[in-house]
Amino acid sequence: MTRFVIDQQVVDIEMPDNLRLNTFLQEFHSDCPQPQCDFGFYGFAFGQSPFPVPKIVQQALIDNVDKGKYADVSGIKKLKETISIYNKKNFQLDVKPNRIFVGPGTKELIFNILEILHGTVILPTPSWLGYLPQIRLLRKNYHILPARANVKINSKDLEHLILRLQDRQKILILNNPNNPTGLVYSQLELEEIADVCKSYNVLIISDEIYAMTTYDSKQFVSMGKIYPEGTFVTNGISKSHAAGGYRLGYVIFPENANGLKKQFNKILATEYTSTSTPIQHAAISAFEESPELDEYFEVTTKIHQIMGDYTFNRLSEIKGVKPTKPQATFYLLANFNHYSDEFYANKINTSQEFSESIIKHPYHIALVGGDSLVLERNDFSARIAFVDYNGKKTIQNYIKNPPKTHSERIEFVNTNAPKIVGGLNMIENYLDDLKKHNLYKITNQDIFHS
Repeated sequence: MTRFVIDQQVVDIEMPDNLRLNTFLQEFHSDCPQPQCDFGFYGFAFGQSPFPVPKIVQQALIDNVDKGKYADVSGIKKLKETISIYNKKNFQLDVKPNRIFVGPGTKELIFNILEILHGTVILPTPSWLGYLPQIRLLRKNYHILPARANVKINSKDLEHLILRLQDRQKILILNNPNNPTGLVYSQLELEEIADVCKSYNVLIISDEIYAMTTYDSKQFVSMGKIYPEGTFVTNGISKSHAAGGYRLGYVIFPENANGLKKQFNKILATEYTSTSTPIQHAAISAFEESPELDEYFEVTTKIHQIMGDYTFNRLSEIKGVKPTKPQATFYLLANFNHYSDEFYANKINTSQEFSESIIKHPYHIALVGGDSLVLERNDFSARIAFVDYNGKKTIQNYIKNPPKTHSERIEFVNTNAPKIVGGLNMIENYLDDLKKHNLYKITNQDIFHS
């Protein structure tokens, strides 16, 4: 019988919790013995924009379905030129097309950047759950930089950590706007971080995939503008254009990195030759200026803000829960550590066990716990994604009658996102049962260890 020996570094990598949980939820109805399970679950875990891909982009893909030839490794010339103009208009980045590489998603491009750069990686927490598995898969040295109370990088803490590291080159991962908190770094905060990085020759991978979801566009500043000589800026169409399945992203290389670009080109050619040609042609329309896209960005961002404000306000009403107030994205971070004693009394000792208990009947709440966000295992924080609604209908309803007052916005959420409303109410019910030591117990198969 044939035996297959798997490399240990692959065995040690865990499936990201949002994808692992999503797989379980597809089988949830058959596993749960309770008739109420026909309802489904409250989907706060999987962070995907609920909106349809803009029609102009859909049509461009249809029009270019015949493009079957390999594209240039770094991307189609017209696409890179369009991305250059897009960055100048939206982020005031004056970037020549030869500094841009197109790839099959920013996730892949971040992995490729980490591949070619020697040095220690600095990973701030709470973190998007995809960074750490990549770092481990590449066997990179890394150090965690815990956030303070404001849940952002502190420049003094960053400097203290840098001084302890021996590698001649360090790489800071910056996620702005931030997943999981929904927070946006101010220009002053970025300048303080950049000053430290310049002083100690620290490179930055600035993951700006949520830039176009910033509720007030004036608040967002790209690190590529502040530290152009040492920053790799990644962005794409997954979040802003609701086109995660298209798998298209780009990276802007630092200034004067010609030798590095040659090495990067070699890596991309070796690993995947080029990004899908029809998708690249479709993406040209995604980055071109058009009134249709301007309206799409304005409407979808306003809806994200309405849903985010409602989620923040509702969680803030629950005693002891401390959520971050999102300024962008479709996430916030909810801190449930006020209930630590109650968690322990209910034999819930880690954030993973918290995630397990709250998905079970009758709560049916899917969220991403703190350990998946590279927080301490006993940090009872969780990422809440407020996207569990029909995006297509919600856009139509918003355009017909945009809510203007506070009460109209609440009614808008009640009408268009009843599962968000119901899920937040159920979180409060769960915490009430936790305080009473009365969590409902069922014997269905453990969802994380099946």
